Amino acid sequence: MALPYELVLGWRYTRAGRATRRNGFISFISGVSMLGISLGVAALIIVLSVMNGFQKEVRDRMLSVVSHIEVYGPGGGVLPDVNRTLSEVRGNTEVVGAAPFVAAQSLLARGEDMRGTIVRGIDPKLEPQVTDLAATSQQTLNKLVAGQFGVVLGAELARNLGVREGDAVTMIAPGGQVTPAGVVPRLKQMTVVGTFDSGHFEYDSGLVMLHLEDAQRLFRLEGPTGVRLKLRDLNRAREVAAQLTTQLSGEFLVRDWTRQNRTWFAAVQLEKRMMFIILTLIVAVAAFNLVSTLVMTVTDKKADIAILRTLGASPGSIMGIFVVQGAAVGVIGTLAGLLLGLGVALNIDVIVPAMERALNASFLPKDIYLISRMPSDPQYSDIMPVAVISLVLSFVATLYPSWRASRVNPAEALRYE
Repeated sequence: MALPYELVLGWRYTRAGRATRRNGFISFISGVSMLGISLGVAALIIVLSVMNGFQKEVRDRMLSVVSHIEVYGPGGGVLPDVNRTLSEVRGNTEVVGAAPFVAAQSLLARGEDMRGTIVRGIDPKLEPQVTDLAATSQQTLNKLVAGQFGVVLGAELARNLGVREGDAVTMIAPGGQVTPAGVVPRLKQMTVVGTFDSGHFEYDSGLVMLHLEDAQRLFRLEGPTGVRLKLRDLNRAREVAAQLTTQLSGEFLVRDWTRQNRTWFAAVQLEKRMMFIILTLIVAVAAFNLVSTLVMTVTDKKADIAILRTLGASPGSIMGIFVVQGAAVGVIGTLAGLLLGLGVALNIDVIVPAMERALNASFLPKDIYLISRMPSDPQYSDIMPVAVISLVLSFVATLYPSWRASRVNPAEALRYE
C-alpha cells in the first residue's frame, strides 16, 4: 500500500535538507534543534532517575535501621504493660514483627573525645524481626548480653572515637545523681562488642545499641519506652499507624517511618518537581527552534509549494507535509534522547566512578551527603511524561510554520521563478 504523499514529501524534505548546499544553514538549525531536544530529554531522564535513586537509596538505608512503625508509651514514658501492647499490635494482620526497645540520648566518651549519641536498648533475639540491619548483623547483636554492659557502635562513630572491639568507652547518661557536693553525672563504663555499617551516615555516626535490660538499668526505667514494628507493606505504614492508634488500649504515640525525616523527603519531592519544570523549559526552547527552521524551509520551498498547489494539492495537504517534517525532527530527537538518557541512567554506577577517578574528586563526600555513591532508578512513570511532553511540544512548534505554508499564493510564489 502506497504511503500518503504528504508523509513521503515531508520525510524527503527532512533528509534532503542535509544534502544540498543551498539548504545547509537550514539543515544546521534543524540539526541543532534535534540535538537540543535529545540533550534536554536525556538530561530530564538522568536527573529524575538520579533523584529517584537517591530517594530510594536513602529510604532503604534508613529503613534498615528504623522500623516501619514505632509505638511509644504515654507521655514518652515507659509502656504500662509491654506484653499486652505486643499482643495488641501483633493482632493487626499487616504487622509481621514486633520488638520492645528503649530510646534515649547520651554522651559517649573515650579519653578526651566525646560524642553525642542516640542510644537504643534492644532485645537481640527480637530485634531481627523489625529491622534488616539486625537481621544481617545478628551475630554481632548476639554479643549483647544482659548485665555485661556491652555496646555495638556505628562504624563512623567507632572510627571517630578511635575504638575497636574490646575497647572500653564511657557512657554519660542525662539526669545526674544529687549528692552533697552537687549534681554528679551518671557514668557507666561500657565495652565495645562490635560495630555495624548501615550505609546511612546519620546512624553510622551517632547510634549506639545495647541490651534492653542494660538500657533500663542505666536510664533507671521500669520497662521499655516503646515497641518497634515491621509491616508486610512499608507503603501502608501511615494507614496501619492510624489503625493502631484506635486499636491500642491507652494513650500511645504511634509514629510511622514517613514522619521521620519528613522534611527531607518533602524537599526531595519539591526539588524533583522544580527540576522537571526547569529541564522541560530546555526541551521547549529546543522544540521551538523548529519554528525558525520550518519558517525558513517554507520560504525556501515556496516554488515547490506553488507547483503542488497547481497540481491539485489542498492547503491541508501542504500543511501536513511540513507538520511531518517538523514532527520527524521531534520524534528522532526524542528517541535519541531516550536512548542516551536511559543509557547513562542505567550505567551511572560505572560512569560516575570513572569520572571521579579521572578528575580525582568525590562528588558525594560521606561526611556531607547521606550516601557516598550516585544511585539511579529510572521509572516508567517519569520517562513516559518526558517523552510525551517532548513530542507534544515538537508538534505544537510545527503548527504555525505549516499553516503559513498552506497560505502560500501559487501565483505570487511563481512570479519570479
